Formats: sequence, C-alpha cells, structure tokens
Amino acid sequence: TGFLHLGGLRTALYNYIFAKKHQGTFILRVEDTDQNRVVPGAAEGIEDMLDWAGIPPDESPRRGGSFGPYQQSHRLDLYRSASNVLLERGAAYRCFCTPQRLELLKKEALRSQQTPRYDNRCRHLTPTEVAEKLSQGLDWVVRFRLEKGAEPFQDLVYGWNKHEVADVEGDPVILKGDGFPTYHLANVVDDHHMGISHVLRGTEWLTSTSKHLLLYKAFGWDPPQFGHLPLLLNKDGGKLSKRQGDIFLERFAQDGYLPEALLDIITNCGSGFTEKQMGRTLEDLIPQFEIGRITTHSALLDLEKLPEFNRVHLTRHIENEGLRQKLIREVQLLVEHVYGDQQVDQEVLEKDYVERVLLLRKGHISFLRNLVSSDYSYLWVRPSVSREQLQTISAEADEIGKLVLGLMTRQAAVLSVEELNKDLRSLQKQTKETKYSSVMKLLRFALSGQQHGPSVAEMMVTLGPKEVCGRIHKALSS
Repeated sequence: TGFLHLGGLRTALYNYIFAKKHQGTFILRVEDTDQNRVVPGAAEGIEDMLDWAGIPPDESPRRGGSFGPYQQSHRLDLYRSASNVLLERGAAYRCFCTPQRLELLKKEALRSQQTPRYDNRCRHLTPTEVAEKLSQGLDWVVRFRLEKGAEPFQDLVYGWNKHEVADVEGDPVILKGDGFPTYHLANVVDDHHMGISHVLRGTEWLTSTSKHLLLYKAFGWDPPQFGHLPLLLNKDGGKLSKRQGDIFLERFAQDGYLPEALLDIITNCGSGFTEKQMGRTLEDLIPQFEIGRITTHSALLDLEKLPEFNRVHLTRHIENEGLRQKLIREVQLLVEHVYGDQQVDQEVLEKDYVERVLLLRKGHISFLRNLVSSDYSYLWVRPSVSREQLQTISAEADEIGKLVLGLMTRQAAVLSVEELNKDLRSLQKQTKETKYSSVMKLLRFALSGQQHGPSVAEMMVTLGPKEVCGRIHKALSS
C-alpha cells in the first residue's frame, strides 16, 4: 500500500540480520490483498530500496524461489481452498450482513462509547438459512469463528502473552466478497505453505497474534515463532511523520545518504546488539545480534544525528580503495551536473585530481554534494581574477606571486598543510610591507576568486602545485 519507509526498513533489517545470523532465508512477500489501497509501483519500489539498502531478499517476487508466487494477489486459489476447509470444519461461516448494517452497528457502538465490533449475527444461521441466502444471490464474506480459550504464547521479544480476542472482538472477516483474503488468513496460510520458521514484525500485531494462533489451531498447523519489534518513534516520542515523504527511503537516497548510515542509526537507536557505536556495518551487526537483547522500549530515532552518521560512513568509503572508485565517478557526475555550463576544465575531472580532493576532504564532509557547494566551486571552476584586482589587495601582488611560484617548484614533491603554513609565514616575511592577513587574502582570491573558504594552505594542497602555479600565472598576466 505504499513505499518503504524507515519503520519498514527497520523491520526488514532485523529479519535480514536474524536470517543471516542463523544461516536462514530472508523472504520478501508482497501483501496486496487490499486492492483499494494498492499503490502502483510500490511493490517494485520496496524491492528496489531493499537492494539499495544492501539487504536484498533471498526469495521475492523479482527473484522467485521454491515457494512462489510471492505476491498474495497471485495466490487467491490457495486462500479460497483454505477458507473452504474452515467452512467444512465449522471453524468459519458465511456472513451476509450488508455494509449498511455493519455501519449502523459501528455508529451505535460509538454512540454508546463502546469499541465497534461485529455482533456475530450470521454465526447462528442454520445450513438451510445459508442455502436459501445463497440461492437468492446475496453477497457474502467468510468470517472466522473466534472461540474463547486463547492459549498463551511466548513472544521472542515480549515473553509470555495472551489476548482473549473473543471477549473484545467480533468474528473477523478472513475472505472478502471480492475473493481476496484479509491479512489474517493470507499470512497464516502463506507462512504455513512457505515453511516460515520465524516472523519478526511490528508490535502493532502483538494483540492479533492470539487470533492468528487460533487460525493455526483450526487448520491443525504448527505456527512459526513470533517476535514483535517495539515502535520506532521520533526522538520526542511521537510517530514518524510520513508527510512530505520525510521518512521514505527514496528521499534519503535522493538526498545523498549512504544506506549504511541509515542501517547504523536505526540499530543504534534500537536494541538487540552487544555493542552500540557509530560506524557499524552489516558485517559488524550480524555477529553482534541477539534477539533476546531486544527490549520492549520504543526506539527513539533522532534524525538530526543522521548527517553525522553519514559523515562517518562516507569517510570509511573514501578510505576504502574499491568504494572510493565509485565515489570518484559520482563526484565527476555531480561536478558536470552543477558546473557543466561554466566550462569546467577537463583536468579537474581527472580521476587523480578528484581522488586527491576526496582524500583531503575526508572527515570534513557529510555528503558528496558538499564538494560541489559554492564554498568548493574553486576546485572545479578556474576563477577569472585580474592583476589589477590583486594589486588593490597589495601593491606587491607581482612579488608575492613570484615567491609562491618559487615555493611551489621547491614543494613539487608532496604538499602538506602543516609544512605549507610554515612556508607561507616565511614567505610573508620576504615582502616589504604586506601583512600576513593580506598575503592570505590575495592568495585566496587568486586561487578561488572568493573571499572566504578553507585555509589557503588547504586550498593549495587540494589544487596541487601545477594548478596553483597555473592560476597565479593566469591572474598576474591578465
């Protein structure tokens, strides 16, 4: 019914980690039985985002598997025959109540300040009455007969639980008039036929589990083990906002977040792991995971910390030779996209240059897009600076330029910010009357055309001796 958001990612992630820890199979099943709420493209989008997040399912609609189809709308015959079994056993019955009658029941309950529930009226129809209504061509649904005496079950997170659903609910619909099942029937039937051993799902399903176990009992099937994950909430304890797509994975991917940063922050705010520290990857998380360590407290997610998580993971990517190659290509594309119309010199798109920029800015940037912000435009676009402009900063512009060119030829081997800072201090002492601050202002302007930005030494190291000399030559001769 929608695209993958952070809550869904957290549920998928815990299932993935649990499956991998126990050499199991992680299965994606698409539940599209509520046809009125199906969003076109959402199922494909969910699988795309699981792939992007680095937690691809082993079996899914796209990948297939031995227990398909993995989309519930393609399994209707299975649910129909399952509901017939329950009808034959007397564990379910046909209900002929009209939507109008059900709406009146609901209004009456709300008027009396009671929880709306079906009054089980059709449960008491005789076989003759059922046959007569069927012969009249009346619409019907199948309802499951909730019996008292729900057995306690041990949840993997919440421990022993029991909900006497027959006391608080009317008999639930399990097969709708359009031939589609409800969640309750479809999931029980699918979990059985797909050989599901463990289900980790959101805590909102905890109270329904007793109902599902009654269905397993009616079929004579062994249920899987259930673990219910506590809610994922905003840091102030409120629900995660779906407005404006703030929590959908597509938004984070578009904004330049690394999937590892999302997985890291979700597991850091949650529980179930032996340690908590920023910078963990899936390889770290899988061996650390213990389902018994999941607490029942809600997980409070502080998304304001996400850029910092991203900075840590981006640093790790830059340090890794293989991952760095992908980042280089991404930066090249970003530069072409942002500065393409400003005639970027092809030399600044060369792999070695981009790689040097990445390595030098490592730890200083949270996103690759930071490198194409206006502060860093000097890296990609050569400034248009005239000799006259430099002379307004210092009458010794030519002398300072020559001193820097000399420094660069001596420094051509390896530039370091620390060494350059010392050299620039010495260089200023060779001028007649220009203060150090004015020397820095002049060099910053000659190299970047800007009055603010990183330190001059850092600029020079990033640009490299050849580019620094080229820009100073160009400024002094124009």
